[in-house]
Amino acid sequence: MERVELGAYLRSRREKLKPADVGLITTGRRRTPGLRRDEVALLANMSTDYYERIEQARGPRPSATTLGAIARALRLTPDERDHIYLLAGQTPPRANIDSRYAEPGLMCILDALAPTVPALVCDNLYTILAQNPLNVALLGPLAVTEGRNGNFLWRWFTDPEWRSRYLAEGHEPLGRHYVADLRATVARRGQDAFARRFVSALCTRSAEFKRIWERRDVAVRKSVRKVILHPEVGRLDLECDAVVSPPSAQRLVLFRPQPGTGTAERLEMLGVVGTEIFARDPAATTADRPRESSVT
Repeated sequence: MERVELGAYLRSRREKLKPADVGLITTGRRRTPGLRRDEVALLANMSTDYYERIEQARGPRPSATTLGAIARALRLTPDERDHIYLLAGQTPPRANIDSRYAEPGLMCILDALAPTVPALVCDNLYTILAQNPLNVALLGPLAVTEGRNGNFLWRWFTDPEWRSRYLAEGHEPLGRHYVADLRATVARRGQDAFARRFVSALCTRSAEFKRIWERRDVAVRKSVRKVILHPEVGRLDLECDAVVSPPSAQRLVLFRPQPGTGTAERLEMLGVVGTEIFARDPAATTADRPRESSVT
């Protein structure tokens, strides 16, 4: 591990970013250029002290998961991300392996949508890679949860309490929609043991998933309507659109309010309420703790 060079490189990337580049709103003058260390730590969901120790070349070797979180926070390109893995003595993530890394271009759009539109970035196996604050307020902190609980499909089929946030009448059609899309994804990934292990684990854990999987329906994900019963602002009628990035197959998912339902006003209220209701979510964790892969 090249501690000094890793710290210097992270500092150089941090100083090139402005708060507006990562969706942060600031007021008043700033003494130094770029982001502050505490802002990077906030974006990476880790303690400021932990990030400072890495940048000052006095901390332990960061895990691959931690490096992925830092890369996402600093909006690093894939080449820049791989560089910090190598400096830290870690192997850069291979294609189709969960690294909790979202494409910088998708992160830019996610930041731009932050004030008014709940949005997230996920891979094609539904592992949540990033969320804007309004999406966290809507769904809870999925992008920073422990292990498989950071995967939307895993939560949908194994966590009845979490799924109860959705209107009950929509559970079966939404479940079929997700599984049909997953089957199409697994076929496109070919002989990918990573994806097949995920399907096998879900079949073992959820009889409902196994039943739907055995229907062998196939349908690539398109726009879908959802009704979420939010504990703070009530019923939200949403149209969910997925925009796919061809290089990585990552998806930017937008949650648009359906006109005439009052959802737009309730989303505005949700932006004020913030994420406080999810502060007690037992699945939430910090990125500087060890984390198992979300789909293996």
